[in-house]
Formats: sequence, structure tokens, C-alpha cells
Amino acid sequence: MPHRIVPPANRRFGKIMRQAMTPAEARLWSHLRKPGIAGLRFRRQVPIGPYLVDFLCPQRRLIVEADGGQHADDKDAAADRRRDSWLMTQGYTIVRVWNHDVRDNIDGVCAAIATAASKEPPPEIADAISTSPQGGG
Repeated sequence: MPHRIVPPANRRFGKIMRQAMTPAEARLWSHLRKPGIAGLRFRRQVPIGPYLVDFLCPQRRLIVEADGGQHADDKDAAADRRRDSWLMTQGYTIVRVWNHDVRDNIDGVCAAIATAASKEPPPEIADAISTSPQGGG
């Protein structure tokens, strides 16, 4: 089920994005990095198929996206829905958090991520997950 074909341009873009995080992404990363939320390991700016996700917990197939106000725009929100739909068909769960919540309510954001992370993927999916450190930044 995992979609492993990643365009080389997405890999390069992921590397660039790991070096140029937004302030909200940097703040959230400081809470997700080792030991992480609930002791889980997260990676940042990870290419998955045709997309680049902000944060990924491979063990739980959990994606965390930190979104700015532009994601409330109808056009961007529609693109996010298409993207999320595709990622969900690949077996991922997506948690979207607003940048202002990362800034003003990091404890609530971490609690929401911990709740989503507490749900384990089915064993057949968990066995197929790659634990490659690539993209771990």
C-alpha cells in the first residue's frame, strides 16, 4: 500500500525546506524532535509520492501539517483536501494545525498530535513502513 515512488525534485525540495522552516514549523519541530510526542520519532519535510509533508511519524503513518492563513483561502483549501485525500488513500492520517495555535497554544497542539498518534496503524501497514532516516533532518 505505501507509495514509494518520489520524484527526485521532491527529495531536493525537501532538503531545502528542512533548512528554511517557518517560525511555526521550527517551534513545532522543537516539540516533535527526539524524544518526540509520546516517545515517537518524527521526521520533517518528508516527500511522499508527489507531495512534501511538514512532519511524519512513520510508526503511526501520521502526518502533521502546520498551516498559515493562506490555507483558509478557498483555492488552497481545495488543494489541501485533494492532497489529504490522496495521502489518506495511501494509509496516512493527517493532523492540520494552524500556525497561530503553534505559537499561542503549543500544549493543545501537542495534545491533539498525541491523541492522533495513540491510534496505531493496522499490523499489515505497520510492517510495511520504512524507517529510513532520510528526511529526518
